[in-house]
Amino acid sequence: MMRDNYLDVSKLTTNEDILELFNVVANSGGVLRFVGGAVRDALKGIKSSDLNLVTDLSPDELVEACNDAGYNTVPLGIKQGKISVIVDDTQIEVSSLGKYVEKDGVSNLEFTDNWEADASMRDLTINAVYADEKGNVFDYYNGIEDLEKGYVRFIGSASQRIKDDYSRILRYFRFYSMFGLEEPNTKAITACTENCAGLKKLPMERIKDELFKILQTKRAYMAYNLMQKNGILGYIMPDALYLEDLEYLNNLECSFLNENEALIKMFIIYRPKPDLAENMATRLKFSRYEKDMFINLAKTDFSINDFLNSKTMAKIIYEYGKDFSKAKLISIIAKDRCFSGEAEIVYDKIDNLPDINFPIKGKDIIECGLTDYQQVGPILKELEQLWIDSNFDLTREQLLLEVNNIKNVV
Repeated sequence: MMRDNYLDVSKLTTNEDILELFNVVANSGGVLRFVGGAVRDALKGIKSSDLNLVTDLSPDELVEACNDAGYNTVPLGIKQGKISVIVDDTQIEVSSLGKYVEKDGVSNLEFTDNWEADASMRDLTINAVYADEKGNVFDYYNGIEDLEKGYVRFIGSASQRIKDDYSRILRYFRFYSMFGLEEPNTKAITACTENCAGLKKLPMERIKDELFKILQTKRAYMAYNLMQKNGILGYIMPDALYLEDLEYLNNLECSFLNENEALIKMFIIYRPKPDLAENMATRLKFSRYEKDMFINLAKTDFSINDFLNSKTMAKIIYEYGKDFSKAKLISIIAKDRCFSGEAEIVYDKIDNLPDINFPIKGKDIIECGLTDYQQVGPILKELEQLWIDSNFDLTREQLLLEVNNIKNVV
């Protein structure tokens, strides 16, 4: 269960202020350990930003210990035993050990000093590994061995773990996509399938978050296909008909990754028409930025040649922006299987292209002698279209010469 000096703590953190928290807790008679994703990823040699800590102090005791040592704290959910400790302006989540106690048919969370009881509440064996500041690792459910073998399974009753939190259905497929080497655990798949109606009880923001995280894994094609074949995805989303496009994209050795990766891949696997794109964006609670991009991806029909033509690409960038242009290019490459070194060069160039700004403003038109101010907007629009049609070659002076001609028409 315990492996002495098994893990290099520098793979978890090198922040001395975070490590000092271990002394703060110890001075109050408690124990503090890293847990979950940070430990799992460190064991696999993966860089992780998911740093969670757990202690056998109660939330009140932890807050008192931190405040006495000069650390500010923020309650995240005292009833759930979670607080944030502010370290270098960063919130570090610290949970108190807990266990579920059933009373009158209802499970309630209670605090405990039993580490194994806390581990038993976690979802997967690979996420129930703890480590202290000295690199000692505590493994209550053979998570290390499962991680080494690529075996992803729930702790105890898969069905009960899911009923504790239905988001664990989606988390199972995410972690299987990331770490699974063996065939998926039969009990896990059965439990996910039998309990998938519970997904409707989750906030849509949480579903979106998990779906996006799955899309950012290297084997997202396999995970989505597995969810779809078992009737799980259908409880929350339409069938994804173009998973092979995602597989093609993920197998490319290229730099097509950016902050909109998940959104782009969501579009790729559905290729939605505008109406469906709007419906999906609304249902999944996309931000305004995400919704606009998703719908514009659905509304536009460009080809790879449009992007390889510098003048046409400039028009696309001007009208829709650089983020959209990169997203559309990626979706075209996935759909048409048209990756090339030239396409990659174009993608990399988009961010470095100078911004294109229309050189005429409303006051410029008024200064040309316009007296009907209601004509300003329409004239601006006509001038802008002339400028775009000229491939942005018409100068400010040339455009202003057109004002008198246009005002007699609009």
